[in-house]
Order: sequence, then C-alpha cells, then structure tokens
Amino acid sequence: MTNLLPDVSISETVVNESPLEWVGMKGIDLPITVSETNCEAHYYRELHAHADVQVNLPAGHVKGIHMSRLYRLLDTLSDGDALSPYRLESLLKAMIETHQDCYTDSARLRLKFDLLTRRPALMTEGASGWKSYPVCLDVYLSDKSFQINAQVIVQYSSTCPCSAALSRQLIEQRFLSDFVNQPALAPDTVAAWLRDNASLATPHSQRSEASVQVDVPTNQQEFGLLSLIDQIEVALGTPLQTAVKRADEQAFAALNGQNLMFVEDAARRIQAALNGKFSSPKVHVRHLESLHPHDAVAWSNAPEQQTTADLTHPSSSILMKMSS
Repeated sequence: MTNLLPDVSISETVVNESPLEWVGMKGIDLPITVSETNCEAHYYRELHAHADVQVNLPAGHVKGIHMSRLYRLLDTLSDGDALSPYRLESLLKAMIETHQDCYTDSARLRLKFDLLTRRPALMTEGASGWKSYPVCLDVYLSDKSFQINAQVIVQYSSTCPCSAALSRQLIEQRFLSDFVNQPALAPDTVAAWLRDNASLATPHSQRSEASVQVDVPTNQQEFGLLSLIDQIEVALGTPLQTAVKRADEQAFAALNGQNLMFVEDAARRIQAALNGKFSSPKVHVRHLESLHPHDAVAWSNAPEQQTTADLTHPSSSILMKMSS
C-alpha cells in the first residue's frame, strides 16, 4: 500500500480568509540565454540571472499556491534557447493555467542580470575589455494585458560645467599676473607656461549613472537592450571605458573636457535621444559628486528609482563598436 505524502494546503483550512495580490518566490538563480542583433553584430550569450516569479491568489479560502509548479515552469527558460517576448508570455500563461484551482488570473516575472559585452578602447587598436550593464526585465500578464518593461543602467563620466568655468578663470588670472606688461609673447613661451600651469585648477569629474526604463513591444523577437544601451552612451558621450592605455586616457580626458554636463543636461540628452525610438522612455540620472558627499540627481518622466546597487548581484563580474 502506497503512503500518500500529506498536503496541508488542502487538508488544513484558512484561518483568515482574504485575497492576496501576489504570492511566489524571489531570488531564484537561473541561467538564461540572451540574443541581440545590433549594428550588424550578433550577440548571443548565456548569462546568470536572478528571477522573481509570482501569481495572484484572489480566492481567500485557498490556503496556498503551488510553488513547485512555478519553479519547474521557470526552469524551462534555462534550456539554452534565447529569451523572447513570446517565450515570456507563454511562461506566464502556463503559470496561470497551472493555478486554476487557486482561481489565479494574473502572473508576473522579474529577471535581473548583467548584460556582459566587449567594448573597444578609444584609441589603441585591437585593445578591448568586458563591460557589464545591469538589466531588469519586468513582465506582467493578466486577462486584460501583457506588458514588458526593460530597465538598463549605464555608467558614464561627467565633468561639472560650473567647476570648469571657475578653473578656467583661475588659470586666466594666473596667466595675466605672470605676463603683466608683456605685450607680445612667443608661441613657445605660451606653450611652456601652459605645460606648467594649465592644471593650476582642474574641474571636478565623477562617475555617474543613468537608469533608463522603456516599454518593450510584445510583438518583436528581441528586447532591444544593446540598441538602447548604445543610444544612451552616444547621447552622453563619455561612457566608462574598459581597456585603457595612455593614448586612450588622453582621448577620454579630451572627451570629458569637451563634454561638460550637469545632471539636467544628461537627463535631457538621453530623453531627446530616445524619444520616438523607444516606447515611454523614463530617465533617472545620478552624479556621484566628488565635491561633496551627496549626489546630484534628475528625473525625466518620473521613472521608478533603481540604482546600480538595486540591480547588481553576484553575477556581475565604449562606444558603438561591439564584439560578441
């Protein structure tokens, strides 16, 4: 005679009957495959993701959902086939269908991972390095709608325009003081002075980050993540680098010097670059100031606030050129 394992979700009654908006699991380790085509290059890579998966429980008399069913369904995303909006919709449909005894009619999924790609050096031929971009995909399905929201975080360098102007003034004042009553100066004399004094005052720069959210069209084959990242980096002009030799560092210094920006400038640049190309772009930028211990921030279209810390996990390990 076979002994049946007890199932208290069926045998025990609910003490406080009330519907629950979401029930499920959070922080599940999962290998996923991401495929993207961008700039005539193809990206195809297996990545380490963390998944949150839940369904609603509208029936107050039902004691609990079937966690193991959700887990096994989620595991189908690890089969090596590339993620797509269609695959995610099929997964959420199956989650709802396997919970009809719970009267479930809504499901949601969150995938957090680092999109790891190779970026070339600014100047040094053949030099490149790996760079990761935190990504969060939020997927929601009900009998009324299917939605996918993608968020990416891009880090960049920002040089303060105010600080640059104040630095230039100090250098100008020192120049006038050193050459007072000297009507004509040879170019070599000026060049020598600049070598010794051009860094008399330097503007402050800081590592900065842009968190950008867009709605993903549910009828396309890919999520457009690399295209989104590339357009953000082009709009900002000074994305963080990977492989750097002296020529690359000098080129990066030149980019920063010719690309002064406040947080307001950064947010507006990104918004303008994405309008009309991505659906419902929302921008949050943060400059981690080196002048003081608090950050400068700006929003465009009031996105949800998530930072690198929110999207970074143990799987974490510039320009338009990309190699897979």
